Amino acid sequence: MIPKEEILKALGEVKHPGMEDRSILELGMVDGIEQEEGKISVTLAFPRKPDPLKNYLTGAVKASLYRAVPGGTEIEVRTIVREAPKPKAPELTLDELRNVRHIIGIASGKGGVGKSTVAVNLAIALARQGFRVGLADADIYGPSVPLMTGTVGAVLPAEQQDGKEIIIPAEKYGVKWVSIGYFADPSQALIWRGPMACGALKQMILQVRWGELDYLLIDMPPGTGDIHISLLQEIPMEGAVIVTTPQKVALADVEKGVDMFRNKNINRPVFGLVENMAWFTPAEHPDEKYYIFGKDGGAEMAKHFDIPLLARIPLVKSICEGGDSGVPPALGSGPDGEAFLQLAAQLAARMG
Repeated sequence: MIPKEEILKALGEVKHPGMEDRSILELGMVDGIEQEEGKISVTLAFPRKPDPLKNYLTGAVKASLYRAVPGGTEIEVRTIVREAPKPKAPELTLDELRNVRHIIGIASGKGGVGKSTVAVNLAIALARQGFRVGLADADIYGPSVPLMTGTVGAVLPAEQQDGKEIIIPAEKYGVKWVSIGYFADPSQALIWRGPMACGALKQMILQVRWGELDYLLIDMPPGTGDIHISLLQEIPMEGAVIVTTPQKVALADVEKGVDMFRNKNINRPVFGLVENMAWFTPAEHPDEKYYIFGKDGGAEMAKHFDIPLLARIPLVKSICEGGDSGVPPALGSGPDGEAFLQLAAQLAARMG
């Protein structure tokens, strides 16, 4: 038998040309050495398949060993693929939420009811009333917060803390904003399966330097499903506000949302209902109301589900214009701005 030290010495002379000529021993590529009478078998581990240097390195190993061992010894070089271990993702904890008093989800049974509009303007209205507010835009399939707040293209810096990155939120209108829209190309749709989406949302909420807040609003995706359940199970939301429109056909959608929060495995309160697009008011005639989607639908839904009707938000031109221009109507003194201020006051009174 040939001493193992001689075999290792020969292997140590084989350099990897793509790794600053470090030896295959230094690189940990020698996975095993076996020896029997008249034969030496060496196993080399490569990080990927195919590896362009595999043939070169196996030939170099054979040549180095043939020079070092007695003639007639059979040399065999086997190869395996050994993927480098993936770095362990830092564990996400609730540490960054420890100074947040109230975490409230803004939800809707379906899309198209103005949920994000209500979330953004509620956040600003709360800030106008002196509260410290943040908003996490968890509507991953249609993140609209950057456009509504005039922060499209914002780059959120990050700081290293305990081996993980902590995101610093954008700040505007007295509110701290974080949106998946800041991290994705706005021209491309996000195509994520449930687990990937849930992981991204957790990171976007738990890995943010929120600081001291009175309210953290979470603009949830529309509908009900796995993403919503995961958020509710892993984020300490106190409860939710549900947004709807006045039509009677919206009753079934509200019921889905209420049932999700009241499910025995979730068991979170619904703090109230917001009736969006309650009526249309022309800018030229601010005292006129046209109930184009029906009248008192929100009040009837709130009574049906035994939850408060927190506010009725009118449909006025400034809401559409403000959403597109990045200047939300809650900053102004129009009928829509006043409605959002009343919503903020009602919610704050309920939260204490």
